Amino acid sequence: MPSSFWRWVEQTLRSDISKHKVRLIFGARQTGKSTLLQRLAPADAIFINLQSRRERLRFERGEEELLRMLRAERKSRTVLIDEIQKAPALLDDIQLLYDENPEKFEFFLTGSSARKLRTSAANLLPGRAHQYHLFPLILAEREGFGPSETLPVPDERPSLQGFPTSDIESMLICGNLPGISLEADLTRKATLESYAEIYVEEEIRREALVRNIGAFSRFLELAALESGQVMNLSGLSQQSGIPIATLRAFYQVLVDTFIGFWLQPFAGRTRRRLLTTPMFYFFDQGVRNALAGIPLTKESLRLQAGTLFQQWAVTELWRRCGYLGRGYRLHFWRSVSGAEVDMVLETPEEAIPIEVKWTENPRGTDARHLISFLKTYPAQARRGYIVCRCPHRLQISDQVTAIPWQKM
Repeated sequence: MPSSFWRWVEQTLRSDISKHKVRLIFGARQTGKSTLLQRLAPADAIFINLQSRRERLRFERGEEELLRMLRAERKSRTVLIDEIQKAPALLDDIQLLYDENPEKFEFFLTGSSARKLRTSAANLLPGRAHQYHLFPLILAEREGFGPSETLPVPDERPSLQGFPTSDIESMLICGNLPGISLEADLTRKATLESYAEIYVEEEIRREALVRNIGAFSRFLELAALESGQVMNLSGLSQQSGIPIATLRAFYQVLVDTFIGFWLQPFAGRTRRRLLTTPMFYFFDQGVRNALAGIPLTKESLRLQAGTLFQQWAVTELWRRCGYLGRGYRLHFWRSVSGAEVDMVLETPEEAIPIEVKWTENPRGTDARHLISFLKTYPAQARRGYIVCRCPHRLQISDQVTAIPWQKM
């Protein structure tokens, strides 16, 4: 992937916020972590690629290899270590070096599996490290998209260009992985299908994260098809023949490898009865479609446009919340009486209900659940949005506005 394209998180990584701290950058495979490291590093940086088996074995077999190598350095250096979960013992050496002199080395570490680090009881450098996440592309990282109306992210883009713009149909089918967005339409389908296969074979089997790879493969397809639905483990267990306890463990594997995330229901401070079962989403629409066996062509939009559009919107705002930090959270809302809202965006100032509709002509009936939410939480929620394909902003009610998807 060309290294000249701008990523939002790098403005934070380059700032003084993490000066003299180890920077841990987590994210799923192919989100651009290695490329980002290369751009952040000066020309004389030390780069250790643990994805390379030969390189990994050198540090695993050589006792204190990293310590001896870096202690031999006579000047301050930037040290980049890619896929740190493949040799988690190196974190102990990094801590020793940091404690000796926090200012001598500037460490940037990447990882694509929190599970591997946790199960190996890895040292995550408490008090010495700042953690960051890298996601598939957000709209702000592409050319041609203006300010957001729902959740803007500060854009301090340097001279680097954004990724190519995209129509909504392509993002619904092929997703937003950086490398995929740069490929021609003819090759995207094969790349996404390979990604799905490689994830199972390489990440799951080689890392021994699950024992029954056949059951996990069946689970992946069903979980992808159920993405964005209220979780029903009993039904999924009956459908797949996989015990409920095993399904829970499989879902945790997806979360730990950053392939998926839970969307929790919004409760607020009301006593109104609400559904409390979460929803599960895959981190990228294209990967989800490939795992579900959905044809990766725009023909799929004929029957599934509304579902795909809603899932795209959720993952877009989830990524922005992840970049902006703990004060920003995304939920859904569904009452026992049947009122439901696709997303509730919590910020430090307010809660914003958002409905997603695959329509060019939103009507007042599209806002009824938003209005119900606004009446239920008047102290927290003052405005709501319908995200759709309308060509410009439309006022639907006193508190509800329809906006084009480009302005979400």
